[in-house]
Amino acid sequence: MNLSHLSDFLLYSLVINYLILIIWFVVFVFAKDWMKRLHGQWFKLSDQQFDAIHYGGMAVYKIGILLLNLTPYIALHYLK
Repeated sequence: MNLSHLSDFLLYSLVINYLILIIWFVVFVFAKDWMKRLHGQWFKLSDQQFDAIHYGGMAVYKIGILLLNLTPYIALHYLK
């Protein structure tokens, strides 16, 4: 595997992961009641706990994308 293939892989991974993050955010904003009912079947959470968990999860996911996809992609881009 050469640098070009690895760079392409990281770019596609970056795009897919950001799409997942955007979908998660859109569902959270526009279908929050549905998500709360779905998760409420398994967990007893207040509205504040539910919001905090999802906000924190999105933050951790975004940091993961930045560290594991974007940073290596930029580094490989400069190596080309």
